[in-house]
Parts: sequence; C-alpha cells; structure tokens
Amino acid sequence: MLFDFAALSPEERYKLLISTVVPRPIAWVVTQGPDGRLNAAPFSFFNVFGGDPPVVVIGIGGRAPGDIKDTGRNIRETGEFVVNLVGDETARQMNITAIEFSSAVDEIAEADLHTLPSTKVKPPRIAESPVALECERFMILELNVDRALIVGRVVAMHVRDDCVLDAARCYIDTPKLNLIGRMHGRGWYARTTDRFDMPRIAVEDWKK
Repeated sequence: MLFDFAALSPEERYKLLISTVVPRPIAWVVTQGPDGRLNAAPFSFFNVFGGDPPVVVIGIGGRAPGDIKDTGRNIRETGEFVVNLVGDETARQMNITAIEFSSAVDEIAEADLHTLPSTKVKPPRIAESPVALECERFMILELNVDRALIVGRVVAMHVRDDCVLDAARCYIDTPKLNLIGRMHGRGWYARTTDRFDMPRIAVEDWKK
C-alpha cells in the first residue's frame, strides 16, 4: 500500500509515522523558566544523533511568539534543559507529567517526583530517572508555525550507580536501566525486556 504524503493531511501523516517508526525513546524534559519555575514533559519524537558533537534532537510543538508548550518556550529563553530517560517503574509518573496542566502547575510535584541538582545547567534532573542528559541549546530548526526541532548538545550525563558496570571504560548495564519507549497510537508503550543478540558480521566472514 502506497501512502502519498503530499496527498495526506498532517494528522494522517502523523498517524502513519507513529504507527511504524517504533519503538521511540522518550525524552522526559525538565526545563526552568527565567522566573525559576520548573516544567517537566515527555516527548517521543526524540533520539540521539551524534557523538562528536554529542547531540540529541527533540521534535516539539510551539514557537515564539505563540509557544504552545512551556518546554519550547523555556529552552528558547534559557538555552538549557535536561533529558531524563524513562524507566518502567516511572511510567505512570511520566504519564502524569504529560497532562496539559497550566504553566502555573508544577508537574514534578503533581507526579510525586523528586529532583537532584544538575552540574552544568540550571534545570535539575529527575531523581527517579536512571539516566539524565544535561543539555545546552545547540540550534533550533523551525519546521512550520507550530513545530520545531530542538538540537541540544549533551554536556553531562548521570547514570544510576547500580547500572554502571565500569566507569573508567564507560560500560553501562543497559538492560538494567529497564527503559520504555513509545509504540503505536495513543497510550501504547514498549518495554525493552525482550532482546536478542545478533553480532555484526565482518566482511571476511561473510558467506552467502
């Protein structure tokens, strides 16, 4: 079945993309406004896109002067944010922070979460998250009037101690992070507990 995106509405294109590009990691973003007010919200149009420079990209709605998301507005105004990854044990709390509260509501408090100070940026990280990436705004790519790509440079990473196998070698026990990702449609998620090992084949070992 061919889907010609030029003939589809934005909603139809969105439905096709979220149903097929899966699972998607979740950026649980903490930002802090110029007034010091915190905001936390999850975004599943997200991934890491490079190691040198180390960058993450988040697809986010809202842009100045009509920002519809506190996250986007805060990143534009302060240039700093923290991406927290979502473990299975914090799925419910992450979902609470996705509620479209007014900007006056502290989502972190509503979800009974706690924060820890960051080391290089002002916004704190979520204490319950197994991984937190401190980020500085690298660039913003404007896509249309209500959508932009936030490109962040990772300046520091926190990994829960029991998930670090060898700090000197930067070896992480990835399965122990117990992360979740987004699947198709609204409300669907995937756990990362179903895994298989398939080593990469060297060209000299290839036999058809």
